[in-house]
Amino acid sequence: TEVTEKLEEVVMIWTKQIRQVLVESEQIRREADDVGPSAELEHWKSRMSSFNSLLDEIKSSRVKKIISILQAARSKTLKQWKELDGRITIAANEAKDNVRYLYTLDKFFGPLASASPVMMEHIPSLMNTVCMIYCTSPYYNTSEHMTSLFLKITNQMINTCKTYLCEG
Repeated sequence: TEVTEKLEEVVMIWTKQIRQVLVESEQIRREADDVGPSAELEHWKSRMSSFNSLLDEIKSSRVKKIISILQAARSKTLKQWKELDGRITIAANEAKDNVRYLYTLDKFFGPLASASPVMMEHIPSLMNTVCMIYCTSPYYNTSEHMTSLFLKITNQMINTCKTYLCEG
């Protein structure tokens, strides 16, 4: 019983820390007004790395041993733990999926940033790819994500045009 109580305390600490990570990941991002679309990819790559690290830790033998001991003891703390484990898995899958889809746009980021009106020839293909992401991505096809992406694409186009005009 004493060992179970100590292990439950440990799991409660982990639960609190994981909740904090989830809360922070769900907060609105603060970004510069002129940030381009590559920042969107970098954000999701960073988030994927964080959640994958967290998943690796959760799946470690040490954590599995503690959870199995608490399962044998029929601990009530496991209900919260399982719920958080599921939320972390969903967040990791979302980040991985979003990175995969945003990488399909990566080939457009260079031409979009080149200081030339030539970028205009890439816009139809870029928009077709964004449409494909919207239609097929299980996670990225929300209005929040798409708005953020379109805002960043527009920012990049404006910055490119400004640079072209100032150099001309």
